[in-house]
Amino acid sequence: HVRLVESGGGLVQAGGSLRLSCAASTGIFSVYDMGWFRQAPGLEREFVAGIDTFSKPSYRASVQGRFVISRDNTKNLVYLQMNSLKPEDTAVYYCAAAERWEYGGTRPSEYDFWGQGIQVTVAS
Repeated sequence: HVRLVESGGGLVQAGGSLRLSCAASTGIFSVYDMGWFRQAPGLEREFVAGIDTFSKPSYRASVQGRFVISRDNTKNLVYLQMNSLKPEDTAVYYCAAAERWEYGGTRPSEYDFWGQGIQVTVAS
């Protein structure tokens, strides 16, 4: 079992930046494909960004060029740097770990472990 804990959320003005961190409690963090998802009220959970075991990133189109996902396998951490934030980025953000992606990591069903989520609010 992998425990994931997110941090770094909060309230920011539109155009501002936040960096989310996700700490994983596992001795073999490097073998997991990792992802960030978000869920706004009344909407389904959606893929934001993913990073595989080779540190290859992927993004949903609406955050491409604004968000950067990275990982530090020596510290069991994955990050999501969010720049040029928009009010539509407001959501609860979740970190997730997959033993192996099957469809590129964009589907929640591909992930085995989830964090509790952290609120990000972007004020206009």
